[in-house]
Amino acid sequence: MRTDPRSRAALFRALKAALAVLIVAALAVGAALVPYRLLLPAVPVPARAEGELRIHFLSVGQGDCTLVEFPSGAVVVVDAGDGSFANDGYVIRYLKGLAPRSVTLAATHADADHFGGFAEILRVFDVEKMILPAVGAGTEAYRRLLAAVEREGCATETAVRYMSVLDGSGAYMVCLSPHFAGETDENESAAVFYLEYEGVRVVFSSDISAAREEALLAEYALCGNIFDNGMLRVDLSGVDILKTGHHGSAGATSAPWLGLLQPSAAVISCGAGNPYGHPAAETLARLSDAGAEIYRTDELGTIVAVISDGTYTIDYGERT
Repeated sequence: MRTDPRSRAALFRALKAALAVLIVAALAVGAALVPYRLLLPAVPVPARAEGELRIHFLSVGQGDCTLVEFPSGAVVVVDAGDGSFANDGYVIRYLKGLAPRSVTLAATHADADHFGGFAEILRVFDVEKMILPAVGAGTEAYRRLLAAVEREGCATETAVRYMSVLDGSGAYMVCLSPHFAGETDENESAAVFYLEYEGVRVVFSSDISAAREEALLAEYALCGNIFDNGMLRVDLSGVDILKTGHHGSAGATSAPWLGLLQPSAAVISCGAGNPYGHPAAETLARLSDAGAEIYRTDELGTIVAVISDGTYTIDYGERT
């Protein structure tokens, strides 16, 4: 029996359509199981030299994302940007460029411009631990982050005073503030981290204001080793690098705080033309008066501090 050519053509079209549907369905399933950003090329970050500790202040617009790359190759991601499509892609690609031995995530506080990118990192990388802020948030975005942490089965810890991150090379980070979990103000309860390696000292101020700076100053004046964690010494009297508070806002990085820290370099993470006027002119003036060299991500792009042999250098220019 001879088949009608029109029937054969119709059958062929139906098979093509069915095959197209199967391909689309397979791609959808694959995208759900394998994050597409695994396919993105890594940012070509220069290889870290033996014994170096690097701090990468990523250019993520009006937000915060800092990668602390320990000499062992372990990386601590302190905040992760706002979770926007472009910023998530950049953070993932940059992390891939570092090829970390292990990844720890640390959310300083529950503002979306700081924690927004963590969910995607959890999808792409095998995260060792998630450090959560002392004060959570009732937002849907923050609930999604907590759901992602639970889904990935990631270990958690709360960022409160004396919590520490150690590296076998002698580098360490210590949380100075907040003192206890359960505070109510998200910015004021933000985690403030101190890092030291080979005598070079760095302070990450997150979004605390001058009021929290004043409280920390009062405690430090009362007892100079109040922030020490066992053998992990915290010396705030003259630091090398300061990650300035609240994107350089006028209400942070006060003159008394700078009088104690006396930073040689100050890094400000902010977006070009942001609606908040960050960094404020008065904050820039205070930093200049304190003798700090100022580095801004809105002007310079990603900024990298390299600590080695008891000194540091700063480079910049990626993703301007």
